Amino acid sequence: MKLYGVTGWKNAGKTGLMERLVTDITGRGLTVSTVKHAHHTFDVDHPGKDSHRHRVAGATEVLLASRNRFALMHELRAEEEPTLDALLSKLMPVDLVLVEGYKRDRHPKIEAFRGETGNELIAPGDPTIRAVASDTPLDLDRPVFDLNDTVAIADFILAEVGL
Repeated sequence: MKLYGVTGWKNAGKTGLMERLVTDITGRGLTVSTVKHAHHTFDVDHPGKDSHRHRVAGATEVLLASRNRFALMHELRAEEEPTLDALLSKLMPVDLVLVEGYKRDRHPKIEAFRGETGNELIAPGDPTIRAVASDTPLDLDRPVFDLNDTVAIADFILAEVGL
């Protein structure tokens, strides 16, 4: 599986870019999976539902399945947060995995950047960031794309990973 990241600070446009990239790349006939890193406690389960009750009762893993989808929830409890590599090993093979977040991992990335947020660019100090998708012109030592030019960004990523 090929791997490419979308990184950036909060409110930089990462999720919107991810969504557009998935739509564009799958529209080209390629298979895509995504991994999203959350820096906070999150829950995909709801109190009172059977699966939530199983988890609260102490189950390490709860697999919720229907004819349309399945979700595997794994409670880490006292375990360390799994590495990106460990998580990737749980995915079915696809053409491309797009990763949102995981700034410090060493896979190639494109940085989403919005000038209005007032955040510094990550790219100048990070060689894993191969390009920047920005809403404002930038003078950098790597490609800069318009944040909304999804086709050009997708073309760049696919060329980078050899697809």
